[in-house]
Amino acid sequence: MPATFFGRCLVRLLLLLLCTSLSGGNSADPAMTTQDSNQTQVNSVTKMSVTGHESSDAATQEFKPGNKLSVDLSEYVIVLPGPSEKNISVASPTEVDLTCKLDENSNLKNPQVTWKKGSETISHTSNAPNSWTIKVTISESSQLGSYTCFLKAEKEISATFHLNVPPIDGREKPVIAYIGDTGVMVCKTEYHPRAWKWFMTNGTELASIDKILPKDKYEILSRSASESRLEIHKLTVADTGEYWCEADFVLGPSKARFEVRVLSVAEPLKPFIAVVAEVAILVTLIGLYEVYSKKRKAKGGEKEFDQIEQLKSGDNVTEKDK
Repeated sequence: MPATFFGRCLVRLLLLLLCTSLSGGNSADPAMTTQDSNQTQVNSVTKMSVTGHESSDAATQEFKPGNKLSVDLSEYVIVLPGPSEKNISVASPTEVDLTCKLDENSNLKNPQVTWKKGSETISHTSNAPNSWTIKVTISESSQLGSYTCFLKAEKEISATFHLNVPPIDGREKPVIAYIGDTGVMVCKTEYHPRAWKWFMTNGTELASIDKILPKDKYEILSRSASESRLEIHKLTVADTGEYWCEADFVLGPSKARFEVRVLSVAEPLKPFIAVVAEVAILVTLIGLYEVYSKKRKAKGGEKEFDQIEQLKSGDNVTEKDK
């Protein structure tokens, strides 16, 4: 028994030492989770990229890997009849094949096919049975736009390809915040722009954030090249307005708009106060009406009493005369 007891105690001691050694590596900051630690590293790297780039514009984030140009070939097809429009995002110089194709069950036979970009007619480069294709080489922003194929026989149908720089996912609804809070705006895109820029509407023009706000008022952070985050600290009513993020792609910029509304703490109470005021006015009017009605009834009662007294006195005079 003593040997068994001693063995158990030794095992427990070893387990205790093992647990202590494993937990010792995480004892530096028990309140910080792995996610918080990773986020701290991302934020520190982001701040370095914002303040350390060569541009003098503090409201610009530049990402040098996005400057590399690549030429890819993609094919996009619209089958008619059917959905007649297709949006295509183009972030860098590329070549695309645009194809209009007739459905096998289409009644449109031997159509005359014309391709156009705006009013400019383009000849198609390949022709297969019930299929017509043009090859578009995009090396600059002027080559973006809408390309339409017109198929004309006994009737005419068309299909349009819209080639544009990638859109930005912003926020359609206003950003509502209160005085003293931090306003947060996030822009994302599926592609990697060369740089991100932030602006604020100043009258009728867009002005860079660093021209409007002091540097300790805002931060521009980013988790990746495809995302940019603007934080405005200690909001005031003067910070209410329109803000814009801009992703700078090789083929041109893409923008997203934010509307920020900064409210005082008492602002949400205004509707309640208005209702209370309306109720108070209504109660006051009702009270005044009741007082007025009582006075009117009292005056009416006095008149009736006087009339009765007059009638009585008149009867008495008549009896005396008799």
